[in-house]
Amino acid sequence: MQQNTIDEILNRPFSQELLARDLARLAYTALDGTPRAIPIGIHWNGTEIVMCTSTNAPKLPALRRNPAVALTIDTESHPPKVLLLRGTVELDYVDGIPDEYLQWNGTYEMTPEQRVEWEESVRSLYDGMVRIVLTPTWVKLIDFETTLPSAVEELIRRKGA
Repeated sequence: MQQNTIDEILNRPFSQELLARDLARLAYTALDGTPRAIPIGIHWNGTEIVMCTSTNAPKLPALRRNPAVALTIDTESHPPKVLLLRGTVELDYVDGIPDEYLQWNGTYEMTPEQRVEWEESVRSLYDGMVRIVLTPTWVKLIDFETTLPSAVEELIRRKGA
């Protein structure tokens, strides 16, 4: 997929709304060769999706072996809005807590006091983390208003609707 097409899709209002969400589903291939899809916190920085995890997370050896992933961000309302992304991830080991980790937790409802307590707890738990960085190489927005799943779009084309 061409970068200008990726950029155009990611800059659509529905895509921006979805990229502002805190949680997505990351799909990857585990070390035993079976698929995995896990919920994970995300932070969109305008060009990359950054996910953070503990340095001992079981997904890390699998992502080192095979960095190809898919990511789904969606809504619970009807009609659903769905942003599908694919690409390869880079793993970035960091000391302390990455800013993105603290930012993606920013939309949860916490009082200022709860926020301070949560950050203190996080900082005491992790000496370091791993940033899982996805630069999308393929994207699809399904909003059920202007875009549909590819199979449905194909059926409509065939029927001439």
